[in-house]
Amino acid sequence: MEGEIRNFIAVWITALLSLCYCHTISKFIPRGATRFCTILPIILLFLYLPLHLTTIHLGSTTAFFITWLANFKLLLFAFGKGPLSSNPPLSLPYFLLFSCLPIKVQHHQAPPNSPKPQVIQNQKYPSPQTSQNSHKSPANYGTKIVLLAMLIQAYRYKESIHPKVIMVLYGLHIYINLELLLVIVAAAVRTSAQLELEPQFDEPYLATSLQDFWGKRWNLMVSSILHPTVYVPVRSISARVIGRKWAPLPATIAAFFVSGLMHELIFYYAGRLRPTLEVTCFFLIHGVCLAAEIAVKRALNGKFRLPRVVAGPAVIGFVVVTGVWLFIPAFLRFEADVMVKRETAAYVEFAKEVVRVANVRFRSFNVVSA
Repeated sequence: MEGEIRNFIAVWITALLSLCYCHTISKFIPRGATRFCTILPIILLFLYLPLHLTTIHLGSTTAFFITWLANFKLLLFAFGKGPLSSNPPLSLPYFLLFSCLPIKVQHHQAPPNSPKPQVIQNQKYPSPQTSQNSHKSPANYGTKIVLLAMLIQAYRYKESIHPKVIMVLYGLHIYINLELLLVIVAAAVRTSAQLELEPQFDEPYLATSLQDFWGKRWNLMVSSILHPTVYVPVRSISARVIGRKWAPLPATIAAFFVSGLMHELIFYYAGRLRPTLEVTCFFLIHGVCLAAEIAVKRALNGKFRLPRVVAGPAVIGFVVVTGVWLFIPAFLRFEADVMVKRETAAYVEFAKEVVRVANVRFRSFNVVSA
């Protein structure tokens, strides 16, 4: 575990230094093909760095933040778009934070005659989500912590539980674990930098359509970065061919296709197994179905909608069935559940060792001082 943590620190130091380079060259090289060529080596480096990490907690998280988020934002930045491009330009600390994290400004009412704060939120490509529930009650998170503990206990009896039910529990575990992890990160950023991470999940089990689920409730940081990098360009090109009304359909499918490929890449970093494209098929199916849903809504001009009591269970049922069919098996193929259990035990032992060493040094310091 010590070696993994050393590699983790080295990877992130390299990533931050690389982002400092990107911030610096933007002062001298205008947006466009030339800036893209100067940033391309960093994009390729960010694809390589996660290969130095072998754990899910550190490796997959790092891959998501630098290989997916940072790389996509750097692609936009090369052409003067996205959250890294603003007027006035971002300061270096904000540039580093914005590159790797889904951040928006924490708006505070400024006192009269105070200097105008730096505008950081990108206005051209705002986040697609519209929910206002960015701050949930402690009871909400407390309930999810209790539920997570119950899931962990249930795994002890998985030999007596149907494998498909276990897959559903794993899917629920992934959702709760991701949300709680990102809440902890958000709290740290909010406290240290007075910035607020974008809300990542908005009770996805309450979704009433695929559009509601993927666009407003599930893993919203992915939606916010795929929107300007994939959806908008494909929609613009498609509009010239099939018209503005239907251009969102191929754009939606393209965004889901890219999302599937990026998930395949992150799964590869975690398990180092040859991709089977099951995860890509999962996202393609959802992309096609979402495009069909949008087409039907546009054809009917929004005059007909299924009752919430029918639409809600239908959407969640579709997500669960396709997830158990394609997504969770790919997740388990590299024994992610076993890896998480082993890593958690290793982190606990490492923390105990750190506390023990700290206590020994503290006692030695007290003896010397006495």
